[in-house]
Amino acid sequence: MSFKLLAYGEVLWDIIDGCEYIGGAPFNVAAHAVRLGCTGAVVTRVGADERGTRAIETIESFGVDTSFVQTDIEHPTGTACVALDAAGVPTFSLPVNVAYDFIKLYDEDLEKIEGAGFDALCFGTLVQRSRSSADSLYRLLKSVRFRQVFYDVNIRLGFCPKEIIRESLLHSTIVKLNADEAKLLSDQLFGKAYDETDFMQRVADEFWIDVVIITKGGEGCVVFDGKRAERCLQSPVTVADTVGAGDAFSAAFLAAYAKGMDPFESARLGNILGGFVASRRGAVPEYPDDIKEKLGILR
Repeated sequence: MSFKLLAYGEVLWDIIDGCEYIGGAPFNVAAHAVRLGCTGAVVTRVGADERGTRAIETIESFGVDTSFVQTDIEHPTGTACVALDAAGVPTFSLPVNVAYDFIKLYDEDLEKIEGAGFDALCFGTLVQRSRSSADSLYRLLKSVRFRQVFYDVNIRLGFCPKEIIRESLLHSTIVKLNADEAKLLSDQLFGKAYDETDFMQRVADEFWIDVVIITKGGEGCVVFDGKRAERCLQSPVTVADTVGAGDAFSAAFLAAYAKGMDPFESARLGNILGGFVASRRGAVPEYPDDIKEKLGILR
């Protein structure tokens, strides 16, 4: 049976050098999951505007289920103006009071999600900047059972309230963050600068997290499974832009982990896909045959 992933949060248009690319971390993860042979769906909200119509059509073209995509008649579809530095690392400008800030889940929505039998939920921090979307997220987490809950900290615009981070961790089984976020959260949550291994151990122990992942860009990542930490190296790539690379990592990790691979091997596959995406423009580029073969999705 196919692994079924539900992604919750922002769907928006990334505007890079004047071109628009469908994006938002939840969509990116779901789209890559589908490319990897899984079933992917997204809970989000778009505007009743041209970008919203185009977003739904584009999401469907990637094979992602839009059954839980809502349309908002009062707020516009989200956008992100993306500026890339010389290394292809993005800086985002994200307008507020856009459609994904007003996700609303009612009892009937929760019943449909429960009935769909999703194996995993993934979510991040940004969508919790609004009360409506945050409240709906926690209704979902408290009402529907998932085998895995994947929290990608993914701090944007400095938005990382301590209470939101803690609540997110308390509902999660797997957490992913980058090296800068780990340093920030070490001080914010625990009041001291732990080294990576001690920080991961503390997070796992205090929040009952099964797997903690710290991504390190071109250096790969460090994975902690509750007992030991292991560094998983990244093969060098020529970076075009890093938009969506972390989301590709998340999708490959989850797809592999769901098949019974250990978290270290799952992370190595995540590095392969994340590195490939960093070498291309756009968050969900087409996979060439060599990437498909490395990921084992060619039968």
